[in-house]
Amino acid sequence: MIMRFDADWMSRADDRILEHLTEEGPDTPKEMADSDRVWFSRQHINARCKTLVEYGLVIHLGNGVYDITREGEQYLTGDLDARDLEAD
Repeated sequence: MIMRFDADWMSRADDRILEHLTEEGPDTPKEMADSDRVWFSRQHINARCKTLVEYGLVIHLGNGVYDITREGEQYLTGDLDARDLEAD
């Protein structure tokens, strides 16, 4: 079992968003909200994606499309402690 170290700034949606981007590739908050994995509103997913960008776990590719970064992948595998991240 993978042990993930989340931070106080993270929400329950964040892991679902990162998992979705890992499995499905770059996507929009609307598409994530319509998926079976991320059970949150498009507005909440959009807000969380912006926060994940600030902390370097997600990158905004433009036109509302987000993708996971190498750091985001490392967090999912338990190789990165999100408590060590600082917002840009």
